[in-house]
Amino acid sequence: MDATIILQAGVATGTILLFATIGEILAERSGVLNLGVEGMMLIGAMSAMRTVVAFGNPWLALLVAMIAAGLLSQIHAVIAIRFRADQVVSGLALNFAGVGLSLVLGEGLSKAGALALLPSYTVPLLSEIPFLGAILFTRHSVMVYIGYVLIPAAWLFINRTRPGMHLRAIGEFPAAADALGINVVALRHVYVFVGGMLAGLAGATISLAVSPGWFSEMTTSGYGWISIGLVIFAQWDPVRAAVGSYAFGALRRMILDIQGPTSILGLRNPFYYLPYWGFFLEMLPYLFTVIVLVIGSREAMRKRLGAPSALGLPYIRGERGL
Repeated sequence: MDATIILQAGVATGTILLFATIGEILAERSGVLNLGVEGMMLIGAMSAMRTVVAFGNPWLALLVAMIAAGLLSQIHAVIAIRFRADQVVSGLALNFAGVGLSLVLGEGLSKAGALALLPSYTVPLLSEIPFLGAILFTRHSVMVYIGYVLIPAAWLFINRTRPGMHLRAIGEFPAAADALGINVVALRHVYVFVGGMLAGLAGATISLAVSPGWFSEMTTSGYGWISIGLVIFAQWDPVRAAVGSYAFGALRRMILDIQGPTSILGLRNPFYYLPYWGFFLEMLPYLFTVIVLVIGSREAMRKRLGAPSALGLPYIRGERGL
């Protein structure tokens, strides 16, 4: 196994998770839990593919994917924010709707043939940095470099700008924010939409860059659910989200590579000769996600991890407390 190749692949795959995770962080920071990330990613991946097949322009495809997923997210926003329905149930329903729509509207896309994909670049000078240059700046899709920019941009927005302060306020103390003249309902709609757009961008990154093509519900490989777990792992922080996303991507690649050689360090490789061990290895990342979600579902633990105080709670003007 080549550590450089594993880490390089981890950065590429982790970029998908990065977009989806930061999008969910923004939505949850506003107080809205959206479990429909997987469905929005599928809509984004399908919309990007259908657009690039029709027009041959991957940049237009990115824009269409983001808008399509953002519009889909507003179904959840209306139900959860306007009608104050249970956000878990609404998010799950959105996920099923996204999966179903992508399967119907994506019919026949798997046989689309040659496509115009997003370009890949090697960054001069930076790619020559020992070890890190080969991992971070060599032969990556343009989406990877966009991800690098998004990490500090999201952190600075949340922690160092007035709109970011408003975002934190409506997620922590919406009643106080409302008293100061901040439109809690409108801003929550906006951040659910932005979260949907980033989920759509993640889906488009799969179909136009990382794993080009459309493979129905197998396109996202559960990345939407993993990103929800990573939000809790990252404690709602974009920088920690980046670390978790890239680490998870590298782990997935390592799990695949470790099953290839017949021996490791001169010893018989059990993952090669016993395929069930390989299945167990492939299950580990998803098991980790389930454990994180279970831990994060406990209210006391969520407070300890730093979850927004009003996360998942509908805001009703005039009520005491949150």
